[in-house]
Amino acid sequence: MIDDPMDRIAQALERMSPAPMAAPDYGAADAFVWHVSPDRLEPIAKVNRVEIDLLVGIDRSRDTLVENTRQFAQGLPANNALLWGARGMGKSSLVKAAHAAICAEGLSLKIVEMQRDDLPSVGRLLTLLRNSDERFLLFCDDLSFSHDDQHYKSLKAVLDGGIEGRPDNVLFYATSNRRHLMPRDMIENERSSAINPSEAVEEKVSLSDRFGLWLGFHPCTQDEYLAMIRGYCQAHGVVVDDDTLYAEAIEWQATRGARSGRVAWQYFTDLAGRTGVSLA
Repeated sequence: MIDDPMDRIAQALERMSPAPMAAPDYGAADAFVWHVSPDRLEPIAKVNRVEIDLLVGIDRSRDTLVENTRQFAQGLPANNALLWGARGMGKSSLVKAAHAAICAEGLSLKIVEMQRDDLPSVGRLLTLLRNSDERFLLFCDDLSFSHDDQHYKSLKAVLDGGIEGRPDNVLFYATSNRRHLMPRDMIENERSSAINPSEAVEEKVSLSDRFGLWLGFHPCTQDEYLAMIRGYCQAHGVVVDDDTLYAEAIEWQATRGARSGRVAWQYFTDLAGRTGVSLA
């Protein structure tokens, strides 16, 4: 039996331009992950995060972000936020912890995580979220752009929203190790080779300026590093004397060549395992 050519054409057109996805059940969870091919929002029943009280040494950034998030959840004006700085100092942990803290206050707020590589699909996601009565925190972790990377143009749809404007019920938070989201050598190269150096880099560097809130994260002190570990011990019931904790934690950071919240958690995970304490 020969297939009807019109059916084949219809099927091909459907693959090229699939029907708009149905609105998901936002009541299924407080957190979602955006996927493409096909477009869908996957509910996350249990978010991988730490309690906000365990984030030590970032008090000012913590308080600022929580207040900004609270304003948005209450329907008040709030700024898109860029959390930038040292690796392992709790940037992404703070975003997730702030969301949990606001939900614990009884305010309704959904968090949607999207990958940097999926930024070209952000217009479709914003259209979907715009039609909901919920309020959404759109989160992109480890955001940065490399040479000849055009994804930054898609980011403007989130920050500026084009002619429609960013949906009133969507706020964008991003984390990055770079303040300007672009590698310094890329900026310097374009500045040195362009006919008009200032205009050549303006579009790319100005991405950061579109975030109303900048929160910087810097390497922690040794006292803060030890305080992080002690806080984890108290929260999970791990008993260890101060001398042992101090000696082992200092040796652990020396072997890693760094001191950060991530290194503190890695040492604590090892300590909990050795003392037979489950972190589930």
